[in-house]
Amino acid sequence: MPIKKPIPFYPVYTEIIDINFSNYPQLKNSIKEMDDWQREHFAWGRKFLEYIGRNKSEHTYTRFRNEIERYLLWSIYIKVKPIDTYRKSDILEYADFCWKPPFSWIATRNHDRFILENGYFKSNNKWRPFKLQPPKSQKNKEVKKGKYKPSQQTLTSTFTAIISFYNFLMGEELCLGNPAQIAKKDCKHFITESQIKVPKRLTEDQWQFVLDTALAMADKDSLFERNLFIIASLKVLFLRISELSERNEWSPEMRHFWQDYESNWWFRAYGKGRKIRDITVPHDFLKFLKRYRQSRNLSPLPSSNDKSALIDKVRGTGGITSRHLRRLVQETFDQAYIAMSKSISSSAARKLKEATTHWLRHTGASMEIERGRALKDLSEDLGHASMATTDTVYVQTENKVRAESGKSRKVD
Repeated sequence: MPIKKPIPFYPVYTEIIDINFSNYPQLKNSIKEMDDWQREHFAWGRKFLEYIGRNKSEHTYTRFRNEIERYLLWSIYIKVKPIDTYRKSDILEYADFCWKPPFSWIATRNHDRFILENGYFKSNNKWRPFKLQPPKSQKNKEVKKGKYKPSQQTLTSTFTAIISFYNFLMGEELCLGNPAQIAKKDCKHFITESQIKVPKRLTEDQWQFVLDTALAMADKDSLFERNLFIIASLKVLFLRISELSERNEWSPEMRHFWQDYESNWWFRAYGKGRKIRDITVPHDFLKFLKRYRQSRNLSPLPSSNDKSALIDKVRGTGGITSRHLRRLVQETFDQAYIAMSKSISSSAARKLKEATTHWLRHTGASMEIERGRALKDLSEDLGHASMATTDTVYVQTENKVRAESGKSRKVD
């Protein structure tokens, strides 16, 4: 039977490196109550995640932790069977479980795994292994009825993590095979897709309402200058939200805006795959940089030794997390939705209810394609490994040629 309140196994990366279980008495007791093989599996998961965090990134650690943690929770408490004895059928059974997990294992928003109470970390009662966030138009009761299913991307991420876990265990000579690799191709929940994928983006009108709303908020209260700067940076500099956030291996600073000897401005970003790239900064963006800096009592433009945090905290020092950044963007989207609904219609503003931070990157890139910017230059700014990626996502040359050739077909 599923446990009613599954507890988290693994804290943030900085804690797991040298975890002191005395600070986690609830987790310590849970591990103590396990059978030998279950304690061993917990240790395997910890060892693998330490490896991921050390050799990949903290972001990758977090993504893999979510998958491996729930896999081990299912294996230990529901399947109650050592994972080194699994066959293809066991992995497919887990895929079925992920496709329709029990409601008691689902949260509809992010919750911290552990909370500090009286000097010790205890499991957060609100945390659940799955986060199935329904669209804002849906209610929690619809999730309970099973109307909301994990996406194909989520299922792919699940298999990717488990396959990597088994490969690691095989390398450590702890497992003899990789049943997840074999099971993936037979998973009935995967749908082979060949449809045209259109990037999720805002229309020009929707973007204008977002920008105008952010400007109005900032003009009314300087606290919202930060919102305006984040919105402009994501759209104009084609940034991923992680590229603006504070991370262990990289802290975005004002000096990452720099000027070359020809007076061109650039922004240095630390992106996917631990790659640093320089992004062109248009002249029109500088006014947003200036007003944000001036709201923080800084000089209009940064110098090469300006190590102040790029996005500052209202309280405390240093940069802010991706989760905090998303909240600030969502705050602006919500206000823009209200403004556009009143000015035009709720249907015209609908996408602002669905939009995420990544839509701003897609919006900026799509608009650059539409204005005729060279594909090579845009690809470099986006941080794509090749122009083919940029073409596939934003231009879709082959689809346009196919559509044009298809227009000449006759009915008679």
